[in-house]
Amino acid sequence: MICVDSSVWIEHLRGDVEITKHINARLDTREVLLPAPVRIELLAGASVRGQIYLRDNLSTLPTVEPGEQTWSRMETWCERATAAGQHFQCIDLLIAALAAEADAPVWSLDRAFERMARLGFIQLFRPPA
Repeated sequence: MICVDSSVWIEHLRGDVEITKHINARLDTREVLLPAPVRIELLAGASVRGQIYLRDNLSTLPTVEPGEQTWSRMETWCERATAAGQHFQCIDLLIAALAAEADAPVWSLDRAFERMARLGFIQLFRPPA
């Protein structure tokens, strides 16, 4: 399973050929994990028609939601990040924590996830070239 961040979904929906090829391959093999906050980010940025399309298509994916362990992990990461001179947005920490709980690498175009990986919080997914 891979955790696909909003940044990748957005490029897929915009028609990026390479991203679409890789995401479709993972969708076909049922390897895509959808964090609940990514679902909401996508729906919040879509038109009414787009929301209907997304709701129908995203509902088939396994979804992960935060629990007590998620929030605790995020608090620990905040302390570690601050000690390392790093700061992250809450939504990015939430997505990363959900991915870590599912033991799923994160596929994102957002550099914040690269910094989290360098701190050892998550693993990154890189599609083959």
